[in-house]
Amino acid sequence: MAKQGFAPVVLPVLAVLIVAAFPAAAEAVQSIGVCYGVNGKNLPPASDVVKFYRSKGINSMRIYFADRNALRALSGSNIGLVMDVGNENLDDFATKPSAAAAWVQQNVKAYPGVSFRYIAVGNEVTGSETDNILPAMKNLRDALSAAGLGGIKVSTAARFDVIANSYPPSNGFFNDDYMRYIAQFLSTTGAPLLVNVYPYFAYSGDSEHISLNYATFQPGTTVTDDGNGLTYTNLFDAMVDSIYAALDDAGTPDVRLVVSESGWPSAGGFGASVGNASTYNQGLIDHVRGGTPRKPGPLETYMFAMFNENKKQGDETEKHFGLFNPNKSPAYNIRFH
Repeated sequence: MAKQGFAPVVLPVLAVLIVAAFPAAAEAVQSIGVCYGVNGKNLPPASDVVKFYRSKGINSMRIYFADRNALRALSGSNIGLVMDVGNENLDDFATKPSAAAAWVQQNVKAYPGVSFRYIAVGNEVTGSETDNILPAMKNLRDALSAAGLGGIKVSTAARFDVIANSYPPSNGFFNDDYMRYIAQFLSTTGAPLLVNVYPYFAYSGDSEHISLNYATFQPGTTVTDDGNGLTYTNLFDAMVDSIYAALDDAGTPDVRLVVSESGWPSAGGFGASVGNASTYNQGLIDHVRGGTPRKPGPLETYMFAMFNENKKQGDETEKHFGLFNPNKSPAYNIRFH
């Protein structure tokens, strides 16, 4: 799903900081990944988009549904791909193994030249649909194995607010049992947990307690977590480390973390400006190579998003997360290396 229905992260009241970071990837991640959404007018064709990724040295992409134009364009490109199963498919996948098997044949097996990395079973699923995530993941994993594609890992992309008590980071735990069961399944399969991490929404929701510098990787704030003795200088690391704490609490410290979305809007809302977006996103690119205080080392991370998408639903900020405009001109200066 091309980030349709993205829901802003609603964080608990933060006493000054929650910081996030990305865990080490199974493969060496040579550059940061970028999400490719298609909810915009006059976006370039997928074939040009793939060439554009390669011209920028971006070697990882996330798409939000089985976009056949993108899949054809990605064939032979060696760009590692995270592909979502749309939320609308979860019920069928959970209850009908044949539906998962057919989807694999049509959308994965049919594209042998695509470097599939992970399949995300749902994006930011909420409410009663969360009951379908794990059975859908199991049926999809079985379908991939039956098709000889067992090397493709199956996960789900969770909202950050699956974490309760995220401040201080060492206190983090999953606020619902279904996430603990998902983590336990991932521990058995070797797949990472995907989580969307947005310091922007934490800052815009509680700017009284969270400084802009702390939210955008700028110096000025230092916080020590009395629970683990670690020192935090940015909100992203604090948020990410609270996820690691939740994985530990669930008895699954071996599960890797992948930040499946992070970004900052350049217009449309409080704190959304070209300057802040440029500062945050460049800081993100430069920062994730080193990981977090709790988990040093490269953290696989996907920025949201490649293009501004003027047909996005929701708050006005949703239309302004792009690094580039539809004509491929930069929304602001950014370097990927």
